[in-house]
Amino acid sequence: MLLHIPSLLSADDLQQARALLEDAQWQDGRSTAGHRAQGVKRNQQLPIDSPAAQQLGALIAGRLMQSPAFLSAALPLRMVPPRFNRYEGEGEYGNHVDNAIFPIPGTAQSVRTDCSMTVFLSDPEEYDGGELIIQDTFGQQEVKLPAGDAVLYPGTSLHRVTPVTRGARLASFLWVQSLVPQDHRRRLLYDLDQSIQALSADHPDHESVDNLTNVYHNLLREWSLT
Repeated sequence: MLLHIPSLLSADDLQQARALLEDAQWQDGRSTAGHRAQGVKRNQQLPIDSPAAQQLGALIAGRLMQSPAFLSAALPLRMVPPRFNRYEGEGEYGNHVDNAIFPIPGTAQSVRTDCSMTVFLSDPEEYDGGELIIQDTFGQQEVKLPAGDAVLYPGTSLHRVTPVTRGARLASFLWVQSLVPQDHRRRLLYDLDQSIQALSADHPDHESVDNLTNVYHNLLREWSLT
């Protein structure tokens, strides 16, 4: 499932993010790439222990946990703290698949990357190129969203970022381990949850609301790994 989450970050959030990123110390993105990815990765990233990365990462993680769409679609168990990258001057990231497992810095835990996410921090008018190209079961999807918007997609997807030929593309990215590993099951649960919410809003006293909610939680109970 590929899900667009509009306005994850507010205008104030974006202003804070851009100010911190403007003064941050960036490093070559290849320093965090695997052997295969190093040959196709040309961007910059903030070090994981950067104060700016930690402050903005906490902000984005907090906004995600307040997002009904994210919670419903990802069913998060744990996630890697958000990271940050910058593309400019023909910077790009060729076709790659994200690592299946990522350690959570400073802990003994790891995250299975069921879901990948990009949070856009630059508006499309600020740069040319920089489209996120995702290949999934419905074909190739091209994503370039307004600043503050996010896209959630399966971590199993082959994806790339096209060359940025003008301006700079700033973004945050992260991975989520879901309570439900299979993408097709998460999609069914998401669709069911959205239908329950719509029915509840239109007919709050209808007995089907309770019946469908019962079905939802029993499916989640059946499919969850916890």
